[in-house]
Amino acid sequence: MLTTAVRRLSGDSLARNSLLIMATTVSNGGLGYVYWMLAARSVAPDRIGTATALISAATAVGMLANLGAGHMFIQRLPGSDAATWSRIVRAGLFAGSAATAATATAAALIVPMCSGNFGFLSGPIGAVSLVTAALAVTLTTLLDNLYVAHRAGHGMLIRNLAVAAGKILTLFAVLAAGYQDSVAVLLSYVLPTLLISLITIPIGARRLRPPAPAAPAPIQSATAAFRAELPHLRTAVTGHHLINLTQAGPAALLPVLVTARLGADANAHFYLAWMTASMLFMVSPAVASALYAERTNAAPVPVTRAATVVLAMVGAPAAVLLIAGDRILALFSAGYAVEGGLLLQILVLAAFPDAVANLAVAHWRSRDEFRLCRRLNAVRAVTCLSLAWLLLPGAGVSGAGLAWLTGQTASALLVAAVVLARRHRNGGAVGVPPRVGNRPQAGSEAPTWRKR
Repeated sequence: MLTTAVRRLSGDSLARNSLLIMATTVSNGGLGYVYWMLAARSVAPDRIGTATALISAATAVGMLANLGAGHMFIQRLPGSDAATWSRIVRAGLFAGSAATAATATAAALIVPMCSGNFGFLSGPIGAVSLVTAALAVTLTTLLDNLYVAHRAGHGMLIRNLAVAAGKILTLFAVLAAGYQDSVAVLLSYVLPTLLISLITIPIGARRLRPPAPAAPAPIQSATAAFRAELPHLRTAVTGHHLINLTQAGPAALLPVLVTARLGADANAHFYLAWMTASMLFMVSPAVASALYAERTNAAPVPVTRAATVVLAMVGAPAAVLLIAGDRILALFSAGYAVEGGLLLQILVLAAFPDAVANLAVAHWRSRDEFRLCRRLNAVRAVTCLSLAWLLLPGAGVSGAGLAWLTGQTASALLVAAVVLARRHRNGGAVGVPPRVGNRPQAGSEAPTWRKR
């Protein structure tokens, strides 16, 4: 029976790569839990708050500035020849890194003037820290999508295991060297992430790039590759990147809003509860990426299969967090359990409508329905962020959780409304969508075979 199950799994690309992405999520969550528990027990809460606020700001910058290059990889790399593959990857990494460095520098100058709670970004040390952390986030995102594009989840798993283990080892080393403030957290978080990402670039290129022809074309410089790919990057920005911004924006900006409204101390309590719940929030985006990658690789996978994978991976952990979440947070300290227990329960409940919206976006994205994706994500982004801004002063960190739950629920209800409307229009029939294939454009209108 076990042999049969392994065989079926090895032959099911969606399940195999979804499980590898899930394994990446679980390993990151488990090792990340060990990392933050060690940091919380070694560094004062106010210093933890400063470090997590900077990491949150770097995450927001990386999300804003990666230009959608990761999903451009998923869409365009399958089926590309060696020269085109190299050009796409070099241009995507070059453009994403340059935009991230520029955006992080601007944020370090502007954000402290808008909120005194971000005063730690002032000065050259704060600016360098933000730029370095944001570059690490962007490279991690793009390289993970590079592996997803080729349905090579094992490579992503190994890379992320190295990063997570590197953070723990570096934290031990930094604490042993006598640093027991926010610097210890920042160094141990950023340095391994950046180092492993830089090592991954040549290794990933060697393993994933298609074989070169007998007479390979000359390798273009990063600048030349960027110029050649500029039209595709523009369409990636107007197509995939706007979808990604409205989808990932609330998750990246919530810790920033908590810091701006309540201060760095409150963000420490929010961030550890958020980090604990994030093992659930990472599941549906991972499966959604795998679903999109399957369809770009010419596999007509129904969304119901992806939903089954999500439910199987989320159900049991969600039950554990609902029942014992406060005791899990107490492992950091009793204060984290008191401040974040209710917040964690609210976030766990939000994982289910969040999964509905994420799978719907992957499904519609594979059908080139970019406008519908943007509208759905805009609903949850605007709902979540506006409510968080209003609720945080009165409800504390739990207000951010209520805002997140409300935004995800609103988007899931919108998905249901769209599905019901289409069923009514089609007389109750819902067909399996055609495959995506390897399309050169990422933001174009729906193709003619879908127009009525």
